[in-house]
Amino acid sequence: MRLQGKTALVPGASRPVGRAIARRFAAQGAGLVLPVHDWPDSNREMEDEFRQLGVPVVVMAADLRAGDEVASLAAAVREKFGRLDFLINNIERGGMPVVHGSYDHPHNDGQWELEIATTLTAKWLLYHHCLPLLQASAGAAVVNISSVAGITGRSGAAALLFNDGYSAANRAVSSFTETWAREAGPGVRVNELVLGLIQGRHGEGTRGWDTLTGGQRDELMQRTILGRSGTPEEVAAAVWFLAVEAGYMTGAVLRLDGGFVLGGDRVPAMPPGIL
Repeated sequence: MRLQGKTALVPGASRPVGRAIARRFAAQGAGLVLPVHDWPDSNREMEDEFRQLGVPVVVMAADLRAGDEVASLAAAVREKFGRLDFLINNIERGGMPVVHGSYDHPHNDGQWELEIATTLTAKWLLYHHCLPLLQASAGAAVVNISSVAGITGRSGAAALLFNDGYSAANRAVSSFTETWAREAGPGVRVNELVLGLIQGRHGEGTRGWDTLTGGQRDELMQRTILGRSGTPEEVAAAVWFLAVEAGYMTGAVLRLDGGFVLGGDRVPAMPPGIL
């Protein structure tokens, strides 16, 4: 197997996108480090799946917003594997306006802080505490996963899905990507994958998507040039490319959104002209 003896840290593997990414690396023999925090039922099912695959697996409870817990996670990786080759920074939390409503609601007390801490601070903590391990492994790579919310903000059709704090945090991820590529290179490559509407992540299979009306869903699909949402498996393929295949790429941002960002403007037919 291509990645036998190597190790990948994949947060969020109890959810569809993270699960597909972890499966892709496990299929090539990589050992897995899978931090868990909430979603207890999904975490148990995830652990059962990966322990049956025959690859080394560490499942460890850790609040990735807390520096001491991330430091303990990195120490556990060093103790178990002695190395870390791939950090897939798949950690975020965003309240959907269509579900949560305004930040002013009492039930959203702390929501802004949660979005920033999970989407932004947790990524920094993982990178910061895992960098020494990555630097000790030849050919190591970081993939930061962000959202088109950082480009669109809470506007247009996406205003129902992307909150202000979540959007701001995602825009800041690109600053991390560029800074870390300079800091960690040449031994460690750092790239970013910007996601649009993905099944299980702002697309079908989420509470927010189910809350939308048929017309609202149609508007989002009409804005997407390819006319559909992406799949977790397509995300995993793009992550694999950035982490494993793209040996001469660092500090780059790749958008996987089916054309959502471009889709607001269509190309009209060429006018006949007057000459």
